[in-house]
Amino acid sequence: MDSKSAFELADVDAVGQARLAATADVSAVELLEAALIRLEATRGLNAVVTDLFDRARTQAAALDAGGALRGGDAGPLAGVPFLLKDLGASLAGTPEAMGSRALRTHIATETAWIVDRYLDAGLVVFGKTNTPEWGNHCTTEPSLFGPTVNPWSTAVTPGGSSGGSAAAVAAGVVPAASGGDGTGSIRVPASCCGLVGLKPRRGRTSFAPGSGHGLEGLVNEHALTRTVRDSAALLDAVTGTAPGDPYTAPLPATSFLDSLQLAPNGVRLLMATASPFPGPTTDPRVVAAVEDTARLLTELGHHVTPGAPDIDADAVADAIAVLHTVSNVQLHALATEVLGRPPHEDEFEPSTWEMVREGFHTTGLAYAEAISAVHAQTRRFAAGMAGHEVLLVPTLLTPPPGYALLDQPRGSTRAFFDVEFATTGWTTLANVTGWAAISLPMGSTEDGLPIGVQLMASDETVLLQLAAQLEKAAPWAGRRPPAWLGAGS
Repeated sequence: MDSKSAFELADVDAVGQARLAATADVSAVELLEAALIRLEATRGLNAVVTDLFDRARTQAAALDAGGALRGGDAGPLAGVPFLLKDLGASLAGTPEAMGSRALRTHIATETAWIVDRYLDAGLVVFGKTNTPEWGNHCTTEPSLFGPTVNPWSTAVTPGGSSGGSAAAVAAGVVPAASGGDGTGSIRVPASCCGLVGLKPRRGRTSFAPGSGHGLEGLVNEHALTRTVRDSAALLDAVTGTAPGDPYTAPLPATSFLDSLQLAPNGVRLLMATASPFPGPTTDPRVVAAVEDTARLLTELGHHVTPGAPDIDADAVADAIAVLHTVSNVQLHALATEVLGRPPHEDEFEPSTWEMVREGFHTTGLAYAEAISAVHAQTRRFAAGMAGHEVLLVPTLLTPPPGYALLDQPRGSTRAFFDVEFATTGWTTLANVTGWAAISLPMGSTEDGLPIGVQLMASDETVLLQLAAQLEKAAPWAGRRPPAWLGAGS
């Protein structure tokens, strides 16, 4: 495939590429080779840190052989090139460093349940994307691989921890890439890179076979996309549970993709622009994006009321800090197993080492109280949403921030998260409560940087339906970053 055709395919989303493959307009091998051309053209972004080209070519050729794509038995997204985040999306036999120097030689021994679902859907996996160490940071600048560049500007972070995936999608390398979200790690890079970023509700997918949950239920896995329908189609592909899962979510009455054809009417939304944490203010440009979205939703027939559920911000921040210290002790234990010895301090980044040290002294009582605090604040949040279905808030309180801000040690894990929450604001509340949340590229700064607006609800269907309405009423497809690879770039 020539470069011109490869770049033209960048403008086609995942659902569109799957249709091209299913109708024999383009083969799976051709879709893959086009994505590889685009990847090589964006190596300077440092979005992909592990190449899996040989396995991808074998998979694509197998899809093409025997007419499986045209026969309809190869999966709903068969032939679409796809990238996995190098954290939470393990693929047996491939490197899995998780952004950590201590895990630089680690090879995954099992394939994650969600990755098996991607493969069942026919997605062709050809690489793994950059992520901060252990997903600790809402920026992607690990010392192991170096920072990922935001396709919109070299001066601002692509966000994290799914920053490599976000940069690859924003630049047009792939239409979608996997991500994970523990305090905003899908939605933050979506906001920084002008993408759609959905964090599913708790229990929507499985963490099998390796674990039952992540960060005591805070973490959810999904993807970064450019279109709402791609996010819905991917969610359909991974919806479900494995035997023994501690959480389950009820299956939707209609597939998420089909539900986009059913426009919701008269949805009741609460809208807040101020941070739920005391101290930080919201940038006026972000406030304007949220308020513009509220006006548009009102024009679409929905009911937006100013207000917000009340939470104990200190209790939330303390709990998040404690849960992260314990999680980082798990990283230390994994690194010890991989290395055959305890890792040295200089094999972790300073902020990680700070969390590890605290984790060694976190008591069982503190851990249990953190879990209780999460549950208590979830009930408080839900009570505050009574009479409303959706919460409309900023994704970030600021436009995309610069580098070397969200990954620095602050003297304690709590102080680290105080700095993070001064930028991210509402994102962590969706993780604490287990609610679904989606970031949409509804605004921009005067110099063109994207601004995300966030919707939260107890279920994904209403979020995806509202997102589809907003996408149609105020399309963002024409807004492309300077590093965009598509036709006419």
